[in-house]
Amino acid sequence: MNVLIVGGGGREHAIAWALSKSKRVDHLYCAPGNGGIAELAQCVPIAATDVKAVVDWAVGNRMDFVVVAPDDPLALGMVDALDAAGIPAFGPTASAAIIEASKSFSKTLMEKYHIPTARHRTFTDMAQALAYVEEQGAPIVVKADGLALGKGVVVAQSVEEAKEAVRAMMGDRKFGAAGAKVVIEECMTGPEVTVLAFCDGEHILPMPSSQDHKRAYDGNRGPNTGGMGAISPSPNYTPEIAERCMEEIFRPTVAALRAEGRPFHGVIYFGLMLTPDGPKVVEYNARFGDPECQAVLSLLDSDLMELFQACRSGTLDQVAVRWKSGAACCLVLASGGYPGSYAKGYPISGLAEAGRTAVVFHAGTKLGEDGAILTNGGRVLGVTATGADLEQAIQGAYAAASHIHFPDMHFRTDIGRV
Repeated sequence: MNVLIVGGGGREHAIAWALSKSKRVDHLYCAPGNGGIAELAQCVPIAATDVKAVVDWAVGNRMDFVVVAPDDPLALGMVDALDAAGIPAFGPTASAAIIEASKSFSKTLMEKYHIPTARHRTFTDMAQALAYVEEQGAPIVVKADGLALGKGVVVAQSVEEAKEAVRAMMGDRKFGAAGAKVVIEECMTGPEVTVLAFCDGEHILPMPSSQDHKRAYDGNRGPNTGGMGAISPSPNYTPEIAERCMEEIFRPTVAALRAEGRPFHGVIYFGLMLTPDGPKVVEYNARFGDPECQAVLSLLDSDLMELFQACRSGTLDQVAVRWKSGAACCLVLASGGYPGSYAKGYPISGLAEAGRTAVVFHAGTKLGEDGAILTNGGRVLGVTATGADLEQAIQGAYAAASHIHFPDMHFRTDIGRV
């Protein structure tokens, strides 16, 4: 099969890495790809959000299957457009991807179908939102309704911090149109866990749990990022909690989307909070999380292409998936200044040495004119190691990362330990 992956980050590199092992895949392509993906796939210089150009290229180059990995092209209807062109794709249609593209939609869905989540209100008027914050007090959570690169959430510890977040989103349009509407919700407490799950519109197959580390600095301090590292599985996600999530959250979500005429084919990201009252949904995403994807797929012992095709064809219940024992840790090496402003174009050294004991997934890199790998984003690399247990995986990731250097490199030293 000729397979095209849409996207160019660490998640897409992990998907390419897993698909490169599949006996079903003959040739891999990636649009636009990055410096690391170029070792596994032919990179095509088309932006992931350019729906027409991607579809035209896929048709013209006779792709047998397309994996649409990022949130933006899913929300823009790339899977719908590929379907219309006769090319099967992995990922939800735009009508199903709305569970991520609109937080207010997903909250309304959870309310209607009694899926546990935080108490909340949605606002399109800034004055009313500010008044609600004053009335509710802090801590309180402010979320941009639309897509904001994983950064549109502020967990405010004071009323003034919450008001600043509302003003930034609704008044200053920090996240553009994504912040024209905001969701304000109670601040739930408890360990956070992510569960990624394959879905074929009716059946659901959860992957090993994971835990992302969103804050920029050690001790879970600093601004939210797209993710500074992840571990899998989460020590907090017990078999008892997993069974409860399946009955109260996972199956009801799939059934709700089907009942609404929005059957979901692809990967649902369940962001969960294990509260004193039981597990509740923090958020849905309509695709693999990043960097959770890197850790979780490192434990996959089955053919990923077979799973993708089963999600597409509605035959997920006929697939036996295997996972490796042990644990995985993905450590993100970021550019200095991230998630704020940062420089690009720095040469990266030590990749070969790190790659001897871990898998180095490229998130924000590009190939220089001389073939050197250069920094080209905020999150640059995801150094991912597996081990017999979580501690061994964590130690492996940090040991491998010690070989890698580029100017102003920044990373957390406590991934998997907080």
